[in-house]
Amino acid sequence: MTSTLQPARAAETEKRPGRWLALSVLVLAVLLVAVDATVLGLATPYISEDLKPSGTQLLWIGDVYSFVIAGLLVSMGSLGDRIGRKRILLGGATAFGAISVLNAYATTSELMILARALLGVAGATLMPATLALIRNLFHDPRERSLAVGIWGATASAGTAVGPIAGGFLLEHFWWGSVFLINLPVMAVLVLVGIRTLPESRNPNPGPWDLVSVVLSLVGMIGVVYAVKELATHGVTWPTLAAGLLGAGALSGFVHRQLTMPAPLLDMRLFRRRGFSGAVLADLLTVLGMSGLVFFLSQYLQLVQGRRPFEAGLAELPAAVGAVAAGLIAGRAARRFSVRAVVSGGLAAVGLALAALTTLSASTGYPVLGAALLVVGIGAGFSFTVTADVILSSVPKEQAGAASAVSETAYELGAALGIALLGSIVTGVYRDFTGPADTPPQAHESLGAAVEASQHMSPHTAAQMLEAARESFVHGLHLASGAGAAVLLGTALAAWFLLKGQKLESAG
Repeated sequence: MTSTLQPARAAETEKRPGRWLALSVLVLAVLLVAVDATVLGLATPYISEDLKPSGTQLLWIGDVYSFVIAGLLVSMGSLGDRIGRKRILLGGATAFGAISVLNAYATTSELMILARALLGVAGATLMPATLALIRNLFHDPRERSLAVGIWGATASAGTAVGPIAGGFLLEHFWWGSVFLINLPVMAVLVLVGIRTLPESRNPNPGPWDLVSVVLSLVGMIGVVYAVKELATHGVTWPTLAAGLLGAGALSGFVHRQLTMPAPLLDMRLFRRRGFSGAVLADLLTVLGMSGLVFFLSQYLQLVQGRRPFEAGLAELPAAVGAVAAGLIAGRAARRFSVRAVVSGGLAAVGLALAALTTLSASTGYPVLGAALLVVGIGAGFSFTVTADVILSSVPKEQAGAASAVSETAYELGAALGIALLGSIVTGVYRDFTGPADTPPQAHESLGAAVEASQHMSPHTAAQMLEAARESFVHGLHLASGAGAAVLLGTALAAWFLLKGQKLESAG
């Protein structure tokens, strides 16, 4: 018996040559997605001015990417397990670059929403494939923790590179240029990835069930859309219908997975407390943070009057903190404990968000910069360790599906956060009281108010903008407070759910 198992164990612990070069290609894919997500927030004022979206359309531009990607991540992760993770990663990267061009040259709000949705389809192929390939490239647990830390640090670095590069482009070119920066990254990823990435797949995957794919997509989009509309417009029959349709589709998806011999997603994974706790922590953390992330660029530019490049630099501390924390998170979790590092990180983020409830139009940068640094450090510790827990909880054959669950939690949290917390900001903002001749479109968004002010008398414009900015900041206070409550509650829940959870050790 022992002699039979030895070769398999040796193969499992073998360190693949060229694995670090292959990792560099994978993090390019992460960089591609992170940069795209952050430059959108920075370009939002310019998109508002050019395409003139309504407040609802502006939210759709911001969150439709997350809606679609959340609905397809599990399906695409499972597809990668079946047809090959390298193949789906390189194909998805190529599509991502091509659709970025469509985003750049969108001429109407409707076309921009469509382009963002298509980008979500392409983006759904990237993130699960990168984490799954890391699981198969790095068999040594400590090396894998470092690789996951680098993966997460790159995503955080992308959140810094995006605003800075995007700010530079916005000051010298039109807003569509921020999407075109995806093209050179995609080109390098594909050309180098063809030569360096190993192919991996589940050797006994079973068929890719299209019914499950449709149920997953309809269910996620239906539920998230219903939450968004409920938060924005209250209870309506279309909203209830969408919510019931989504819930029914998700219920059907779960039932189908439990009865299929080779499901897209093995629901038994959720019986593992560490896996479920890590997924839930990710979802609630992103939910609590996403409202702030979406509106922060607008605060920096439209309330404090910073130029786009300056606004990008102002967000840098969060990325610096996340990069530093991500690189040492695995070591910290082994020295202390998984639950201590995750819960401590989430509590730090919650306290930093609570501090942001004191922001005003005249708040000095040291306060904001310090808060963003703490947010980055806390998030870097938490996200890196939970990703490691999720990967190490499953056999490598299921790495794609498990990674997809992790990314689905992230994207679903982002969509729900923008829908719920974003709707708080938008709802409070719309009720601002301006001068008697304030145009109706000024109540749609702060960007629209700035645009409208250019066609008003200086005195009236100043009065309207002061009222609009005060209302926007008040909405930001409420969203930050709600986010803080979510993060602190999640920190407490993680302390119990991750009790006894440990990262794997070599040996």
